[in-house]
Amino acid sequence: MMSVEEILAPIEQEMKEFEVHFRNNLQSKVPLLDKITHYIIKRKGKQMRPMFLFLTAKMLGEVNAKTYQAASLVELLHTATLVHDDVVDDSNERRGFFSINALWKNKIAVLVGDYMLSRILLLSIENKNIRVLEIVARAVREMSEGELLQIEKARKLDITEEVYFEVIRQKTASLIATVCESASASVDREDQAENMRKFGELVGLAFQIKDDIFDYGDSKDLGKPTGLDIREQKMTLPLIYAIANSEKAVKKELIYIVKNKYDHPKSIKRAIELIQNAGGIEYATQKMIQLKNEALELLIGIEDSPSKKALIGLVEYSIERKK
Repeated sequence: MMSVEEILAPIEQEMKEFEVHFRNNLQSKVPLLDKITHYIIKRKGKQMRPMFLFLTAKMLGEVNAKTYQAASLVELLHTATLVHDDVVDDSNERRGFFSINALWKNKIAVLVGDYMLSRILLLSIENKNIRVLEIVARAVREMSEGELLQIEKARKLDITEEVYFEVIRQKTASLIATVCESASASVDREDQAENMRKFGELVGLAFQIKDDIFDYGDSKDLGKPTGLDIREQKMTLPLIYAIANSEKAVKKELIYIVKNKYDHPKSIKRAIELIQNAGGIEYATQKMIQLKNEALELLIGIEDSPSKKALIGLVEYSIERKK
């Protein structure tokens, strides 16, 4: 597997320039807003979305001003949805940092998310980048629909695999799809836009399944499962598979734990055992690898380059990461 340093090598300069670009796009005349956006920038994670965007753009053409604008729009969208998600989930932490709503309360968090969405609209209009705005707006709609679909279905705990994939396609995969499609549009490669959208969607689906698997421990090395998804009554792929493919008594016990004993450590441990024994983790792992392979097949017709090699490395890293 390629290291992060090797993956970053073809776009090292672009990533540095993007940081400045993004910071400038967040500036406002309101001191409180600047204080909060400074905190958001300080706690940023691996920045995988900009990495996907710049590698896709460089693989297909020349990175230009429109590419930096596209990266900023997508990152603004991602940040806005995280801020709003923390309010929706009543979450006090994200990646070991306090959430915006924990530090500044829900009202301010919602307004900060709204501000970022307004920046997307204004930056697109200022730069006459309507094509990328169209791609990003579609993602806003899909992510909202996915969240609402999950809330609607989760109440009954009867999510089928088909509904699960529709939820994660809209909630998670639509953002990576937007990243890769907007990268194509930014370098005037509309001939690859739909192909790259599909590529991003498949990668996004595999990425989400990887997150599902983390909660139960890796299929090769079961490590220390957290059971956090069970505590939050989330219907993830290993659990859906186990419920659908277990005998009646096991199915009944799993549903009972998720409905009634989701905050009991012993019951969570028991649920994880039942899911592992039912082959839920192995099944999810196979699905994840299948989706990854389908994504990489879409790159076969594209000319080889250091950016393409690094993009393939980033896909592999996304599903082999340890955290």
